[in-house]
Amino acid sequence: MKKVIVAIDGPSGAGKSTVGKMLAKELGYLYIDTGAMYRAIGLKAVREGVELKEGEALRNLCERTEVRLVQDNNGFKVYLDNEDVSEAIRTPEMGMVASAVSAQPCVRERLLELQRKLGEGGGVVLEGRDIGTVVFPDAEVKFYLDAKAEERAKRRWLEFQSKGMEADLQKTIEDVAKRDYDDSHREIAPLKIAEGAVVVDSSGLGIEEVVALMKKKVLEVAGT
Repeated sequence: MKKVIVAIDGPSGAGKSTVGKMLAKELGYLYIDTGAMYRAIGLKAVREGVELKEGEALRNLCERTEVRLVQDNNGFKVYLDNEDVSEAIRTPEMGMVASAVSAQPCVRERLLELQRKLGEGGGVVLEGRDIGTVVFPDAEVKFYLDAKAEERAKRRWLEFQSKGMEADLQKTIEDVAKRDYDDSHREIAPLKIAEGAVVVDSSGLGIEEVVALMKKKVLEVAGT
């Protein structure tokens, strides 16, 4: 059975990370969270006071920044210049920052090359906003994971609560709506359903159900 490239796109809070990790584990594939890479770049920009817009300072930052994704038996970690920032990038603020930097050409150029290199051999599950439209438009299996905006906001709010982070539900709903708008209206690689993608609405489904549905589709394609 051949190993294929699985692309999972969708808006913030749809469950891409959770589903992507589980699906990769079920298939024995490498999991790649491209959103985490943008968050890492955004974190460094904020720390250094670099404006989140295309310019010499941001381009210079991208050129001298290393982002690594490491997967082991203990889970998935994100390293920014050899620092483990797995937790630091998962705040509401970093989510908005990631949306801002991901619209900048120099950031996308820097990370696109790395993302393609990581997934070119197949046997990978990549999730983000433009995997099936830009990063791997020829991916053998494409999914667009979605859910109602309020449902996605509630999930994100509960996630913050479980991690001990202070978050207001109404503010989270507003943030999700803004990020949806920003991601789908940016000039470069806007969020949209990729051609040939299977649309999965997770609003009324459990995580296991979503993973089972996706796994079935991947095995159908990989077995042919």
